Amino acid sequence: MSGDAILVLNAGSSSVKFAVYGEGAAPLVKGQIERIGNGPRLSLAGEDRELPLAADAGHDQIIGWLLDHLGATHPTLSISAAGHRVVHGGQAFDRPARVTDDVLVALEALAPLAPAHQPHNLAGIRAVAAKWPDVPQVACFDSAFHRTQPRLAQMFPIPRDLTDQGVLRYGFHGLSYDFIASQLPDHLAAAERERVLVLHLGNGASICAMRDLQSVATTMGFTAIDGLMMGRRCGQIDPGVIFHLAREGRSVGEIEALLSKDSGLLGVSGLSSDMRDLLASDDPRAKEAVDLFVYSAARQIGSLAAALGGVDAIVFTGGIGENAAPVRAAITQSCGWLGAELDGEANDAGRARISSAASRVAVLALKTDEEGVIACYTRAMAA
Repeated sequence: MSGDAILVLNAGSSSVKFAVYGEGAAPLVKGQIERIGNGPRLSLAGEDRELPLAADAGHDQIIGWLLDHLGATHPTLSISAAGHRVVHGGQAFDRPARVTDDVLVALEALAPLAPAHQPHNLAGIRAVAAKWPDVPQVACFDSAFHRTQPRLAQMFPIPRDLTDQGVLRYGFHGLSYDFIASQLPDHLAAAERERVLVLHLGNGASICAMRDLQSVATTMGFTAIDGLMMGRRCGQIDPGVIFHLAREGRSVGEIEALLSKDSGLLGVSGLSSDMRDLLASDDPRAKEAVDLFVYSAARQIGSLAAALGGVDAIVFTGGIGENAAPVRAAITQSCGWLGAELDGEANDAGRARISSAASRVAVLALKTDEEGVIACYTRAMAA
C-alpha cells in the first residue's frame, strides 16, 4: 500500500476503531481494538488476538502501539492526513476543524464534560503528532450534528445566566447519526423518513429524534452520561441521588466514577458491561440488567416520540443495535403502541429492514460508519 492515505481514529470509552482510506470510499485497512481496560484485543485483517500490553493498558499506550503496528505491517503506507472523532465540541465547534495548538487547548478545556471520551480522543491526536508531526489533522465532533436542534430542545430549566454560559443539552454520537441520516433515503420512502428515531446502542448509547434528517432532540445532554442506560454509565438519574451520595461523604470524583464507570449494565448485573456477555449468561442479574436496558430505551422512545409528534421509522445502529437481535426485538415490542411490529425472521437474519409488512412504523437495522464520515470531512478539509 502506497501513496497518500487518510488515517481515521475513533477512540471510544472501551474501544479504538481505526481505518485507512485511499481515494475510494472503501477503506484500505479497517479494524478495532476492543475491551480496553479489560484485556485489549486487536481485530484486523483476520487477526484476532490480545495486544502485547498489560490488561489495564490505557488509550495512550494502546494508540501508540497501534500506530507502530500499522507502520510495521504496512511499511509502504504514506499518511497524508489524520481525522479524529472528538466527542465534545461545545458551542464553539459546530463543524469539523483543523487541529491547531489553539484548537487543542479549547478541546482540552472541554474534557471535564466528557471525561470518558475527550482525553482518549485527544490522546489519538497527540500520538499522531508525535509520530508524524507534519501530517495535518482534523477533529470531527460528535456534538456538531445536534446544533440544528431548536433552542428549547437545548435548554435546561435552570437560571438563565448558566444557559448563557453554555450549560446546554449538546447531545453526542453525532457522527453516527450523520452517517445514518445520509443512508436513510436509500432505505425509506420520503413519507417514512419525516419523523425518525435512530437508536445508537453500544457501550455508550443514545437516541436521536430526526425530522427531515436533521436532529431536533436527543437523549444525551450536557455530558455523555445522560439519557439511556449504557455499558457503564447510569443514564438519566434523579439529581437527588447525587446530593444523597455527597451528603454520605463521597467526593465529586467518587460520585462521577460511580455513575460513569461503575453503573449501567455493569453496575446492575455485577458481571459485565458487555451486552454479549449478559445475553450469553443464565445469571438472573444479567437478565435484569438487559431488561432494564430495554425499559430505559422504551421510556426514552416515548419522550422523543412526543417531541416529534409521532414516529414514522425506528432505526437501530451501534454495536448492540447492529448485532443483538434479542435486544432489537424487545425494544420493538415495547413500541407496539406506536404501531411497530417486527419480522422475526428478518431480525434474526440481520436484514436492513426488520419490520413486518403489517407494521405501521418502518424498523431498520443499519450498520453505522463513523470512520467513513470522518474520512470524508478530513479529505475535504486537508486538501
